[in-house]
Amino acid sequence: MPQGSASGAASTRALEEREQLDKLKDECGVFGIFGHPEAANLTYLGLYALQHRGQESAGIATADGEKMQLSRAMGHVADAFDERALESLPGHIAIGHTRYSTAGESRLQNAQPILIDCAHGQIAIAHNGNLVNARELRDRLVRDGSIFQTSSDTEVVLHLYARSREHTVEDALVESIRQVSGAFSFVLLTKDRLIAARDPHG
Repeated sequence: MPQGSASGAASTRALEEREQLDKLKDECGVFGIFGHPEAANLTYLGLYALQHRGQESAGIATADGEKMQLSRAMGHVADAFDERALESLPGHIAIGHTRYSTAGESRLQNAQPILIDCAHGQIAIAHNGNLVNARELRDRLVRDGSIFQTSSDTEVVLHLYARSREHTVEDALVESIRQVSGAFSFVLLTKDRLIAARDPHG
């Protein structure tokens, strides 16, 4: 290839890469609702409206004041939830997530919300953003005995929460979220509460 052609091709590639960087990039969609008897259905509609932000997987967690339920699947929101799936999610509180992976592999294990049971009780989390110190925190937690079930950086927050010695859910969450860095928004669900948090820069 003549030198001028090679130089022109390189310039074209550089221009295309710059244009890609300038384009709006969506990374996951999160949704939460409190105090509605059709919480799961409304969350489904909310995720459907947000699915341009991620089409790898979708999930909904619900709570009725006593119990929590979770349903997740790979694919588009409409593929992940049919009428039967939504009927299996009773409750007046719900959170949902539609995923575009920026950290962690694209597989069902990494779909959100993630639901755990720990000393503070059951909690589910859905997350949008990137935690820039997730690897450092994960390595520390593994050294301390934590066993991770996913490759998603979202799980780090749950391990920090489970290990917190604070006495209330809110204080344990504040302590956990203060340890992460990056741009993020979280919606969290307990059996009777919906909690939202975002990074200090909004």
